[in-house]
Amino acid sequence: MTSAAPPKPALTAIPRHRVYTKVAEQLQNHIVDHLKPGDMLPPERELVRMFGVSRSSIRDAIRRLDTVGLLEPRQGVGTVVRDVSADALVTPVTTALLQKRKVIHELLDVRMTIEPALARRAARHASPDQITEMRAILDRQERKIQRGESATEEDTDFHHRIALAADNSVMLKLTLVLMDSLREMRERSLQVGGRPQKSLVAHRRILAAIQKGDGAAAQAAMQEHLLEVQKLILQKL
Repeated sequence: MTSAAPPKPALTAIPRHRVYTKVAEQLQNHIVDHLKPGDMLPPERELVRMFGVSRSSIRDAIRRLDTVGLLEPRQGVGTVVRDVSADALVTPVTTALLQKRKVIHELLDVRMTIEPALARRAARHASPDQITEMRAILDRQERKIQRGESATEEDTDFHHRIALAADNSVMLKLTLVLMDSLREMRERSLQVGGRPQKSLVAHRRILAAIQKGDGAAAQAAMQEHLLEVQKLILQKL
């Protein structure tokens, strides 16, 4: 017997500058409140219309919820809701574990291993459109910094776009988990006086190398950036 169709999500259009993170938040809330394991999300085309965002933003949001265990994209079928449990609502290696200095060290070490390699790959694989998207993110980051606002979302988006441009789905998922797991520590590091401006300068240096197709320079710039971030995070522990 065919189960009744799930209720259509009560979703609202999202301004372009809030992109996939806000789409993911609304989808997660809708899944928890209205759907059950085995239910299907609306087709991608319908989600684009509901949210008023691009297909890439919808795909990024679904990818994030796939990473944390809420959704499962199935080839030729659609996107299915997984079993929703308390464990599925948080990313791996979170809560109490993240309070332990040893685990923070390990997460930062993994990030230092992965992201410079992603920057190098992005320099080889990034399309003109992806580079344009990265530049637009950094322009938004600069405007927020000038207004004295937090630009953590743009910081996250920039690193995420580099991972997308690197064209490796496994490394992309690892990057999302790392960024989510370290989010609180990254936010605290960006509150240090002068740090947001330095982060923006570092991001522009990374992007310049990617745009030139200079993998070695992109990797070196990312390593230098992450070393500065790591130093601040460890000082906050």
